[in-house]
Amino acid sequence: MTKAEKVNDILAILDHHFPEPEVPLHHKDAYTLLVSVLLSAQCTDERVNKTTPTLFKRADNPYDMVKMSVEEIRDIIRPCGLSPMKSKGIYGLSQILIDKYNGEVPNTFEALEELPAVGHKTASVVMTQWFGIPAFPVDTHIHRLAYRWALTNGKSVEQTEHDLKRLIPKEKWNKVHLQFIYFGRKFCPARGHQWMECPICSKYMRKELRD
Repeated sequence: MTKAEKVNDILAILDHHFPEPEVPLHHKDAYTLLVSVLLSAQCTDERVNKTTPTLFKRADNPYDMVKMSVEEIRDIIRPCGLSPMKSKGIYGLSQILIDKYNGEVPNTFEALEELPAVGHKTASVVMTQWFGIPAFPVDTHIHRLAYRWALTNGKSVEQTEHDLKRLIPKEKWNKVHLQFIYFGRKFCPARGHQWMECPICSKYMRKELRD
């Protein structure tokens, strides 16, 4: 089996189990998605979705967000962890959106990655899932899956992103990124993984990880 055939088979398995994956973070626009993704760093999407209703009831746009203090934001988002850094980031990026972009979230990687607490992965999620611009956000979970399935030998998420973009057709990046997330949760977790029961690992898991 060629590498292309293997990738096509994996994509078919993902399509079978998750044909229409939805963005797991609850949001209504680019701003609430941006804040939610920022909060999801080292935190589960479930926890973020339980926290953001309280935050967005107070402030679901940058103008209302900067009316709150950093301390008020921190108290609300504390369950998501890293609240001192995240609260400063949310306040800071909200002020920049007002000052530079008339309160709107910009739709370029460069502009997004200049915002406080916004890295490449966060920018990629907003670009692909809100603006529909092809991107393949890679976090530690997607990196883990790609390595397990021998789709990358990368030592970093940056290398894994490069490899996945090379292997997977560009028009599928947005969807496959979400499919990786849902598949990993259901079949391929970091802990308690039963590789023989996983539809992909049972066929393509690296030999050294099986032994």
